[in-house]
Amino acid sequence: MIIEGTISGPTLLSYGVPQGSVLGPILFLLYVKPLSTVIEKHSVSHHAFADDTQMHKSSNPKEIPSLVSSIKFCVSDIKSWMTFNKLKLNDDKTEAMVVSSSKMTKKLSLPTSMAIGDASIQFSDSVKNLGFFLDNNLEMTTQVKQLSNAVNYQLRRIGSIRRFLTKESAATLVCALVLSRLDYCNSLLFNCHDYLLDSLQRKQNSAARIVLRLPRHEHITPHLFSLHWLPIRSRINYKIATLCFNCEHDLAPQYLQDLIPKRRQTGYFTRSSTDSSALSEGPADSQKTLGDRSFSCAAPIVWNSLPQDIREIQNASSFKSALKTHLFRLAYK
Repeated sequence: MIIEGTISGPTLLSYGVPQGSVLGPILFLLYVKPLSTVIEKHSVSHHAFADDTQMHKSSNPKEIPSLVSSIKFCVSDIKSWMTFNKLKLNDDKTEAMVVSSSKMTKKLSLPTSMAIGDASIQFSDSVKNLGFFLDNNLEMTTQVKQLSNAVNYQLRRIGSIRRFLTKESAATLVCALVLSRLDYCNSLLFNCHDYLLDSLQRKQNSAARIVLRLPRHEHITPHLFSLHWLPIRSRINYKIATLCFNCEHDLAPQYLQDLIPKRRQTGYFTRSSTDSSALSEGPADSQKTLGDRSFSCAAPIVWNSLPQDIREIQNASSFKSALKTHLFRLAYK
């Protein structure tokens, strides 16, 4: 360590690595890799991101008590493994949530808490996952509310200095501080309630009014067109189509590629027999469910809605350019 030109003496580290070191993240991941084996012994699925480990398991509604019990035993083994390997599991920082449809939640008498070590963890109505809020009914109301508050804060800040900025500078600020937030994980908002998407669209409209210094009640669509901004719903489709392209060309993580259905098999004497770029879609269902909004269902719907010539583009930058042009034309035709 160097402070004001003075170098500290060397110190032998028996455990851990200095915070902020280049090798730190890689060494930590190697160190905690055996944790996956501990979790998998309990038949629990999991995702790990740095020091954030998330576990999830599904079951029949009537078997939720046994599911909670299996998760509890799994966490107990995790805590034992971490203690043995000189790590600490913060009981009070652990969050738990039971995810079900709002209709099912009303029917079931769900447990309200789960014992984790010495702490009793109350089941939450929503949890924050890498900056995105998931609620227990997957309706995304908490996320949209939190996102709206964050966007409003940024719009007020930009609006307070707008008179000192050029149009180009204001647009750059809005893209960096507002549109980037509206785009973050927006694929999870596919097919959610219209009133939620409409509320986010109003935030984008407000951003355009600040950039162009427009009156509050002026019709905004022509001005969104002039800024070359895709509306909220088109931005969601853009993200899903881009993820689908990455999966099709081995540019996405394997767990995401596994969610993409196989290419559609076409007959020999059909009009679409030459279209080998389409994906198989699930069977039509008259009842809307939470599964209809999953990536494995949304991806083929959005992908197959694109013209065949766009789906067959092999270059990523060319695909994104053609995709935006296509969605732009659909949004403002």
